[in-house]
Amino acid sequence: MPSPSAILDGLTAISNHWRGVAVGWHVVAGACVIGIVFGWRPTERLLAVLITLPLVSVSVLAWSAGNAFNGVIFAALALALFRQVPRLRPHRIRFDSSWQMLPGATMTAFGWVYPHFLKTDSWAAYAYAAPLGLVPCATLSAAIGIAWMVAPLRSGAWAAMLASAGLLYGLLGVVYLNVIIDLVLLGGALALAGSVAWMRLNLRLALKLRV
Repeated sequence: MPSPSAILDGLTAISNHWRGVAVGWHVVAGACVIGIVFGWRPTERLLAVLITLPLVSVSVLAWSAGNAFNGVIFAALALALFRQVPRLRPHRIRFDSSWQMLPGATMTAFGWVYPHFLKTDSWAAYAYAAPLGLVPCATLSAAIGIAWMVAPLRSGAWAAMLASAGLLYGLLGVVYLNVIIDLVLLGGALALAGSVAWMRLNLRLALKLRV
């Protein structure tokens, strides 16, 4: 793995050189949010695909910057998530209870305005050009946040893989790179992992009771 300074320099370069790509991902995500507000309800499978696509973008840009570690990890993660999509239900999404929506919305907003790496004189720029779809932690935060708000996506192997990636990059960000704000990603990933474990435990208990 490259040194912390080399990684940080590479992520900074990606965030600023590919700012237009970040703007594009904000536009796409914003269009999806507006559509959902006005009643659009994609299937669970389609939403899982839409969540995974920015992870592919992170992999491609990591390879372009010579960061093979991020390139390989995110390519493998995206492939694994895509392979799980057929196992999700073809049902229209339904949002969880309001108290479950708040942490998910918080994680999504954090990924949307991720306040690191982008060099700008105005904080407003983070609202449309933060490195969403460009760097790992911003993208994983938004992905985990969206998955958290949709109950069926918050359980099973698909969510477990997303949570595992969040735990890995949250720890790397905080411990190895000293990016303290990645504690938000780490907390969200822990919560998602805990939710997966809790739902699996309840399922096992229900099966035992039936027997």
